[in-house]
Amino acid sequence: MKKKGLIILVILLAAGGGTYYVLQARSHHGRSQGTTQTVVAALGSIQETVDATGEVLPLNRVEIKPPIGGRIEKLLVDEGDRVSAGQILAWMSSTDRASILDAARAKGPDEEKKWEDAYKPTPIIAPLSGVIILRNVVVGQTVDATTVIYAMSDKLIVKADVDETDVGRIRMGMGAIVTLDSYPDKPINGTVFQILYEGVNTSNVITYGVKIEPKNVPPFFRSQMTANISLIANKKENVILLPEAAIQPTATGERQVMIPGPDKKPVARTVQVGLENGDQAEIISGVQQGDQVLVIRKRYAPQQAASNSPLVMGGPKQSGQSGGGSGRRSGN
Repeated sequence: MKKKGLIILVILLAAGGGTYYVLQARSHHGRSQGTTQTVVAALGSIQETVDATGEVLPLNRVEIKPPIGGRIEKLLVDEGDRVSAGQILAWMSSTDRASILDAARAKGPDEEKKWEDAYKPTPIIAPLSGVIILRNVVVGQTVDATTVIYAMSDKLIVKADVDETDVGRIRMGMGAIVTLDSYPDKPINGTVFQILYEGVNTSNVITYGVKIEPKNVPPFFRSQMTANISLIANKKENVILLPEAAIQPTATGERQVMIPGPDKKPVARTVQVGLENGDQAEIISGVQQGDQVLVIRKRYAPQQAASNSPLVMGGPKQSGQSGGGSGRRSGN
């Protein structure tokens, strides 16, 4: 029995030692490792933006309805066509004319032509110059004074929904970059020309409409397309730039960078930072164009320490196990 107990003890010690070795190796491997990259301070441009979502909308949307009830005889324009104010868009017959022509048509073409010449159709006129964005009827359809025949827009714009916390940074004439979900690789430049006064409450979030006029309306613009908008709140040209990853805060609240020292060891240098955009930062002082700066990235993969494992002999015991051992001894 003593020999058997000794063998079991040796096996447990070997297992515990092996586990300790593995955990120690993992713990050593999981300690802080880092990579250092050298970047050069260079001149460039940087901009601070307010990001928002929005959509393409007509600046002025006009619905064209018939002046009387009747039947559509001819449609002369279609969606996407550009028209001028006063242009004839369609012809329609009043209810009386449609009834007379139907009766004359049954008597033959001569009778029909006689009444067509005597009873003229009614024109549908464009009220303004712009683009037809909706054709809502077909030839032969019966309409009344509430039926929308066409909808048209003088021009398409973009309306951004800006959070109330950011609307104070928006100003008239500021630049914007519009990117449509449908055409993510074709950004459009624009300018803010109106900031709406009435906010919209959506799920307790207040937003304000900001209207943007594209410098050039592309042919692929369509009403109600979803857009992502970057409103340029501030922009600087020919300033010294560094990656934000190279700039670290100090205990005193200042900002600093690490530069290569004479003995190749990093040396801290205080810098003053201007504009930041989440990727790059403007350096006002502390670093000059052409200076080398270190970007030190630390990687850490935490592993369970060897002393925390219940398999390692000599490690901390659980309180429940200690109490259980006492109970067994007192029971014997």
